[in-house]
Amino acid sequence: MVIEVRVQSLAFDKTSNTPVVILKDLGSERVLPIWIGPGEASAIAMHMGGVSFQRPLTHDLLVSVLGGLGGTLQRVLITRVKDSTYFAELIIDRGGEIISVDARPSDSIAIALRAEARIFAEEGLLDSVAEAMASDGANDDEDSDGAEEGRMSGEALEEHLRRMRPEDLGRFER
Repeated sequence: MVIEVRVQSLAFDKTSNTPVVILKDLGSERVLPIWIGPGEASAIAMHMGGVSFQRPLTHDLLVSVLGGLGGTLQRVLITRVKDSTYFAELIIDRGGEIISVDARPSDSIAIALRAEARIFAEEGLLDSVAEAMASDGANDDEDSDGAEEGRMSGEALEEHLRRMRPEDLGRFER
């Protein structure tokens, strides 16, 4: 099953010196952190901040090309993680024909924001992260701050995400 998510925020993992985009489940408090490159983080941040340019940037260009070819981005689907690498698909509608294109999640998210397309993630990915965070919180007394069992406060979640590495999620390959 797929779950709709939205970009909640961008963060910076000081341990790996890597930007992280945080996707949040629209129907719950589950989050999906995805480590991304600085260029894609910049593209996402500029769009979220309302920054525009006179000439199209790469992700803007792809949206324009899709439209010029008679297609529209219907949705983005974050499908799996394998060996610390996330995978995604652009789901494009071109005159009733549905086309799936393999893409990096970071680019897919940047494109979805520009195309105002919905973003989805496989439920298993969200479950895996929630389980990893719950087990880490249960084993780590500093995350226990009186919050409801199995849940983290916003501060504890932020600290946990700072400490997570892509390798922490690699063991949840589907």
